[in-house]
Amino acid sequence: MSSTQPIGVFDSGYGGLTVLKSIVRQLPQYDYVYLGDNARTPYGTRSFETVYHYTLECVQHLFGLGCRLVILACNTASAKALRNIQQLDLPTIAPDRRVLGVIRPTTEVIGTYSKTGHVGILATRGTVTSESYPVEIEKFFPELHVYQEACPMWVPLVENGEHNSPGADYFVRKHLDQLLSQSPAIDTVLLACTHYPLLLPKIRQFLPDNLTILSQGEIVANSLQEYLHRHPEIDAQCTKGGTLRFYTTDSADEFAQKAGLFWGEPVRAERLKL
Repeated sequence: MSSTQPIGVFDSGYGGLTVLKSIVRQLPQYDYVYLGDNARTPYGTRSFETVYHYTLECVQHLFGLGCRLVILACNTASAKALRNIQQLDLPTIAPDRRVLGVIRPTTEVIGTYSKTGHVGILATRGTVTSESYPVEIEKFFPELHVYQEACPMWVPLVENGEHNSPGADYFVRKHLDQLLSQSPAIDTVLLACTHYPLLLPKIRQFLPDNLTILSQGEIVANSLQEYLHRHPEIDAQCTKGGTLRFYTTDSADEFAQKAGLFWGEPVRAERLKL
C-alpha cells in the first residue's frame, strides 16, 4: 500500500491527460496518479460489458495504489461503466472509496453556454450509442435540444500524431458538417472525448467563429474542486504533497513519448501489469 493517498485519474489511453492537466493547474497541492490502459485502447468501439470489466479492473489497481478518489477521465468509461461501479461494486468492494466521471460535471453546466438552446456533442461511437449525454442533459436542462455526432477516426488521428496533418482535414470537416447539418441553430459544441482538444485548431478552422466550443478539462477541474469542498471527509483522505505518478498498461517508454503531446512536456511512466 502506498504511503500517499493520491487522487487517481483513469483513461483508456492518453486523452485523460488533458483533464489531469487542468485539474493539476487548478488544484496543484494534491498528489495524483494517472493510469492509461494503453494496452487495451480504444474503448470507444468495445461493448458495454468489456468497457465495464476493463474499467473496474483499472479502478481496483488505482485503489491498490492508495487512491481514495478516482476520476474516470474517459467519456466512454464514464458512459459504460461508472454507474455499475458506483452502484454495484463500491458498496461491496470499497464502500469508503469514491469514483467520479466526466459526463455529469459537463451536463450540469452545458446549458448555461447556449443562447439558442441547441447544443452539439462530438464523441466516440461508444459514448454516442450509450445516449448518456442526452439522458443526463435532460435532467438539468430539459428544454435543451441535443444533437450527437460520432467521430470514430478522431482518436486514431490524435494517437498517431496526425491531428495537425492535412489528412486530418477531411475527417474533421466531415463530422463537423454532419453535426451542424442536424440543426442550423446549434451554437455550442462539446468535445465529449478527452482526445479532441488536440484537434482544436482544426475544429476552429471549420466551425463558424460565433460557435462556443467546450473542452472538459476546466469543467471537470471546477467540479472536482467543488466536490472536495462539499465532502471534507473525502478531501481529508487525499494527501497533499504535489506529486505526480504516471502508469500505463503498455510500454512505459512509448507512453512517455506520446504522453508529452497531451501533457505539454515529457513524462516518466511505469508499466502496470494487469
